[in-house]
Amino acid sequence: MKSAVAFVIALATVVSCKSAEPQPAPTPIATAPPAAASTSAPAGSGAQEALDRMDKRADVPLLPMMANHQKQNMRDHLAAVQEVVAALATSDFAAIEKSATRIGYSEQMGAMCTHMGAGAPGFTEQAIAFHKTADGIATAAKKKDRDAVLVALGATLTTCTSCHAAWKQKIVDEATWTRVTAQAPPMAPMHGGPMHAP
Repeated sequence: MKSAVAFVIALATVVSCKSAEPQPAPTPIATAPPAAASTSAPAGSGAQEALDRMDKRADVPLLPMMANHQKQNMRDHLAAVQEVVAALATSDFAAIEKSATRIGYSEQMGAMCTHMGAGAPGFTEQAIAFHKTADGIATAAKKKDRDAVLVALGATLTTCTSCHAAWKQKIVDEATWTRVTAQAPPMAPMHGGPMHAP
């Protein structure tokens, strides 16, 4: 019993000695300056500039409306790929074909990619390659060839990720858009429908 009491006293002494040792001061939390201190630039512009300097991908100049529409379509492309994967799990080849067709190539899709890439030489070709590669998913689904669907899906995702690795949106004003697209080839006429680009 005495040895147990002695052990508890020794343990308490060690703990109290530890807490008596000087501890390093906590790292102060950085706080942002008051809003009134920065009136020369919009909030976050310095942070955006820092990110732009770090992100070495090539710019795709876009007007704000175009950039927003492109992002909406990117999310729809991702949803279509998700639908393909879910349908593949149940061997629903009709659903695979339907979803893959949504991201496949069409003349309207080509015109939209050309418009989106008008200020970024090389973007259009890579964007169109994405859509044409996606056609392989639908072709394989028509044949009910599960392995071919997987191969085509892998190829499509490769074009998708390589495009995202190469390009980033750069929001520009109307005057800049007009200037950077002045040398672009004329776009084929379009007949409604959503803007698509990878």
